[in-house]
Amino acid sequence: MTERSYRLGDIANALGAELRGDPDVKVSGLATLHTAGPGQISFLANPSYGKYLADTRASAVIASPASAKDAPTNVLLLDNPYLGYAQLSHWFDPAPVASPGVHATAVVDPSATIADDASIGPNVVVEAGVVIGEKVVVGAGSVIGARSRVGAGTLIRPRVTLAHDVIIGERCHILSGAVIGSDGFGFANEKGVWHRIAQLGRVVIGNDVEVGANTTIDRGALDDTVIGNGVKLDNLIQIAHNVSIGDHSAMAAMVGIAGSTRIGRHCVFGGASGVAGHLDIADQVHLTGMTLVTGDIREPGVYSSGTSADSNRQWRKNAVRFRQLDALARRVKELEKKLEG
Repeated sequence: MTERSYRLGDIANALGAELRGDPDVKVSGLATLHTAGPGQISFLANPSYGKYLADTRASAVIASPASAKDAPTNVLLLDNPYLGYAQLSHWFDPAPVASPGVHATAVVDPSATIADDASIGPNVVVEAGVVIGEKVVVGAGSVIGARSRVGAGTLIRPRVTLAHDVIIGERCHILSGAVIGSDGFGFANEKGVWHRIAQLGRVVIGNDVEVGANTTIDRGALDDTVIGNGVKLDNLIQIAHNVSIGDHSAMAAMVGIAGSTRIGRHCVFGGASGVAGHLDIADQVHLTGMTLVTGDIREPGVYSSGTSADSNRQWRKNAVRFRQLDALARRVKELEKKLEG
């Protein structure tokens, strides 16, 4: 791999940062404050890592004006150092760049439309009526189902499955193992026997969406499942049929959203949290990890449920107390009545 090297002055200009130091210093990599060496750039975004700043050997540090006073090296001043790091990380991304064209082993239906500068990898299957936009990359072994559409600049990693009639916006990133447009979990029960319901809707995904590895998004039963612009989904997430997720919401690994629930804009769901079906969640709702939501949330804010880990002995004592809460509440009410009398 060819080493990439950039002038610090050019980096500062690209990030819109104020540079305190030598603009001609060359930077060829990114590293953490306590592991960086000469020729590397680091960043300070979390105050808990400030203890490493004074001793860093990095050639430059991205930091906020308030936290940069102890820096012993060149500094790029930004109000949001983490954003600066995020933007700069792409300069050093070692991921190989796909070449335009359709691999000889790919199976492409004659009715599919593929942009000339798109890249279709080995053993990809592109079914009838598919439209693949400019600069799209489809990784090895992926399947693009009938009549699906993939917007310009989208990257589909190897071994992704898009079922039929899936709509993917522009500049999306779909990680390996994701399944989009799978049938929702829909069955009618008659005398104890389950009868499958055909899932007639689609999955419609906006622009700049990320779908993590082995995440599944079910197609709608009647209406579409809709993922808004800028949504970020981590690995191992389940989005059920007819769910709607508002723009720029983010969900950590192992979140589960049951069917027909509507999630607002700019929501953040911690890992392993879950939301029951047919609910409405307001904009700017933050669920902490492992929170279970069983009713509508109509106001923005931070919501939690469950109990923190404790020693088994203490947890068992508390579990007994939980079972006694109803009886205790009744006793309190009776005492209040007596006091009022």
